[in-house]
Amino acid sequence: MVDEGWTRTHSVLICHTNSPLGDAENILNLSPRKRMRLPSFGDAATNVTFQQHKVGREERAAILGQHSGFRGCTLWFTGLSGAGKTTISFGLEKTLIQLGLPAYGLDGDNVRHGLCKNLGFSKHERSENIRRVAEVSKLFADMGVISLASFISPYRHDRDEARRIHEEDGIPFLEIYVNTPLEVCESRDPKKLYKKARAGELKSFTGIDSAYEEPSKPDLVLNAAFETESECVQRVLQLLYEKKILPEKAMHQLIGPPVRQLFVNNEAEKTALTESTKNAPEVELNLVDLQWLQVLAEGWATPLSGFMRERQYLQSLHYGQLFDLKKKCKIPGEETLSEDPALEDPYPIYSTVISQSVPIVLPITDDIVAKLQATGESEKSVVSPNLVKSVRLTFDGQLIAILEDPEVHPHRKKERVHRQFATADPRHPTVKMILESGDWLLGGDIKVLGKITYNDGLDEYRKTPLELRKIFAESQCDAVFAFQLRNPIHNGHALLMQDTREKLLKKYKNPMLLLHPLGGWTKDDDVPLATRIEQHKAVMEEGILDPKWTVLAIFPSPMLYAGPTEVQWHARARLAAGVTTYIVGRDPAGIQDPDTGDFLYDPTHGAKVLTMTPGLPNLEVIPFRVAAYDKVAKKMDFFDESKKDNFLFISGTKMRGYARDGIQPPDGFMAPKAWEVLSSYYREKNGN
Repeated sequence: MVDEGWTRTHSVLICHTNSPLGDAENILNLSPRKRMRLPSFGDAATNVTFQQHKVGREERAAILGQHSGFRGCTLWFTGLSGAGKTTISFGLEKTLIQLGLPAYGLDGDNVRHGLCKNLGFSKHERSENIRRVAEVSKLFADMGVISLASFISPYRHDRDEARRIHEEDGIPFLEIYVNTPLEVCESRDPKKLYKKARAGELKSFTGIDSAYEEPSKPDLVLNAAFETESECVQRVLQLLYEKKILPEKAMHQLIGPPVRQLFVNNEAEKTALTESTKNAPEVELNLVDLQWLQVLAEGWATPLSGFMRERQYLQSLHYGQLFDLKKKCKIPGEETLSEDPALEDPYPIYSTVISQSVPIVLPITDDIVAKLQATGESEKSVVSPNLVKSVRLTFDGQLIAILEDPEVHPHRKKERVHRQFATADPRHPTVKMILESGDWLLGGDIKVLGKITYNDGLDEYRKTPLELRKIFAESQCDAVFAFQLRNPIHNGHALLMQDTREKLLKKYKNPMLLLHPLGGWTKDDDVPLATRIEQHKAVMEEGILDPKWTVLAIFPSPMLYAGPTEVQWHARARLAAGVTTYIVGRDPAGIQDPDTGDFLYDPTHGAKVLTMTPGLPNLEVIPFRVAAYDKVAKKMDFFDESKKDNFLFISGTKMRGYARDGIQPPDGFMAPKAWEVLSSYYREKNGN
């Protein structure tokens, strides 16, 4: 089976509140406002008849929120005062609203300002308080709202009655016990209620001189003394998902996109595929083709099932997005046949917009197209019946993958390079590569027979998105920020990464850096991958970037030098690894104009375009701050216009020139060990 699915990780994006886990239900008689004491109710009315509505729950649900289906329910948060019930429920409320799910938080103090303002704290009045709230919660839930009730509700029979009120009308009721120890609640005590109760100034205070009966079978227990608000909210969201209240689409909004790997993990299936296709035609991949195959196989281009067919190619080339995974294009005016399930990809797409700014295609030549033609009784492609069913993809003569249900479509190379690069000048290295490639594109579903490795000593750094997610989850990381680069790291880069983490620490507990150098093809005068990895390791070894919060891994994509178009791909691909924040550099993926030596693309456009890119859900973009060498402070610092004479700009070209010519850069420009790695490379290259 092809491994398809998403992994729940640290990267759930929870809305944080600034309030600590504090008391959630206060004793109302401390309010400075004088209250009118309303009379208690006597005998219940008997001359009433329940009136049936003319609309049902499904009809209400159809116009409520952003997700189809009825999702009304009540979550009943119970626990001691100060346990964190309201803090968690209000945090959950905000997250649900942001996901397009209607929710409302009912707090113990709040309802006693209105609905229950005539009730005190005797056992009878507490029971009546809970009964009223349960009835209101039921009405909210019947409307389709997720009702979040946060009440001490100390008596088990009252909570059981609240459940009965809901369940007799078929409305889900989930009891959530916020199990915070009394000593923790007392230590919080922001309004000094426990202190007053201990002093005898408050009577019938739950946990002190009034009993709290723990739930016997709660639907969920939250240990808010040891779990953060974010962690508690995540656990409630997981419960809602398991109960099918939180829809798949909303869950994926929280955790980031799913990861669609294209590996065949079952050994028996591998053997069967290899044997059944032994007479199928073969297509030999070059190194760049193999690198794109790795990108697809590991899930960086989720939800693509393989090299693009014409439909996805046109979506990417003309719109920079993916809209669907259908396998054939439709021409207006053509006779439309009934939908063939074989032409539909069953993989679920939860977003209406998926960024895909660069085509991922496999160019082939005329002679290969001829080899793919179906003959006689051979099994045929369901997409293009004139072609064979399966194609073997090889590299250096070794079988790497099987491509199924192929489609061949024209490779309009000039159109492609003009749209992708804004130039057709063959002096641009990727433009040259495309113009020299085949006149046809081969698309189809891919089944990859094993993880793609290169045996170059760097495979340990080639982590798949799921492997990276696992690393971050095991590190209890709650935010991931990524920095992609194809050059050595100087202290200005490090300063930006350190500054980004300091900002994230104001919102998160353990943000981690994904240091993610591009590992695919680069132009000849770029520093090779092996040298860059050694240089990055030296930066970490010297403590410029802390290994405790830095993960060094290789991004397998080839380089395109397509400027703002390519930077969208670089950011979008990192979502698969759980990245929540992306640092975008100056002139990202840029290259010099071969005529003028100036920037081919405006160096500010990458950051500007990225902030407007559709299909990058929940990704925070951090623009590159210009850093330069401060000659007075003798270190890299963010450029200050008011002290511009103090700064020395050392470009990448100048840096490489220093290394090539054996010139030592100023102290503080780069970690000494890291500089030695770079200069050693150029000495060896120059034969010195």
